Amino acid sequence: MKLLVLGAGAWGTALAANAAARHEVTLWARDDTQAAVLREQRENRRYLPGIGLPDALAVAGGDPVALAARHELVIVATPMAGLRGLLQALAGCTAPLAWLCKGFESTGLLGHEVQAAVAPRLLAGALTGPSFAQEVARGQPTALVAASSHRAVREALVAAFHGPGVRVYANDDLPGAEVGGAVKNVLAIATGLCDGLQLGLNARAALVTRGLAEMTRLGVALGGRPETFMGLSGLGDLVLTATGDLSRNRQVGLALAQGRTLEQAVQSLGHVAEGVLCARTVVERAGRLGVQMPIASAVVALLDGTLRPQAAVQALMGRDPAAERA
Repeated sequence: MKLLVLGAGAWGTALAANAAARHEVTLWARDDTQAAVLREQRENRRYLPGIGLPDALAVAGGDPVALAARHELVIVATPMAGLRGLLQALAGCTAPLAWLCKGFESTGLLGHEVQAAVAPRLLAGALTGPSFAQEVARGQPTALVAASSHRAVREALVAAFHGPGVRVYANDDLPGAEVGGAVKNVLAIATGLCDGLQLGLNARAALVTRGLAEMTRLGVALGGRPETFMGLSGLGDLVLTATGDLSRNRQVGLALAQGRTLEQAVQSLGHVAEGVLCARTVVERAGRLGVQMPIASAVVALLDGTLRPQAAVQALMGRDPAAERA
């Protein structure tokens, strides 16, 4: 299969490198200078230092639309903020296409809603699930979800990425898979805060479990199926991002617990933390739908600086009693 990955960040590079063992893969960098450096060094020293690129992996710059016309599957590996522009440019693409980014756009839209607005004729979906780029690049075992309403997209993603180190499950619930991928980033900030304050494992378990309930409520309200949130793109991705120290969003929560400002926490990452960018959007969209999300709301107040870390904990623990299903 001829596969094009648009975006040479950590996740795009890792996925391209992994697939290059089985397919003809081209990794596209937005900046021609970056593409030249990757070709010369055979390593993405900014995003995946110490992990070499396979000799078989081609690296290109230039026009992504012209490149897409010569490939059988296109993967958009930009942050959420870059998805709309590339989808608009690729609106006439006839190959199956999937994006890797997880989150809500600043407009309040999920990826599939952005695609429906700007490129409705695309055969598109998302490749999602619990995955750290470094582990995929090293060939460590990983399970992903190929989410799309189009069978051709699901089958293309499975054919491209299912292999010795990666297991890919197909799911036609794209809204549910995307909500899981977006909300878990916000909840990971809360869990990082919990652990940074040394509140204990009981508190972490409660936070992850009640966070999953919030995620499910919003996901069902946006058209997802409840069972999706018990799978890889829901519970699986939440557990990984909330508890794994490779998680950027978790690191933000840990830094805030140590008394750092949000600006200091984000600058220390050197990468995008999608939970910071979309937390407010998650809460605002939930509010319009009448969905209660107290943990996500506390994260927004924390990021805004209107609530201190200890006060956020007190606000959550001081809520009125409720049945578990609520």
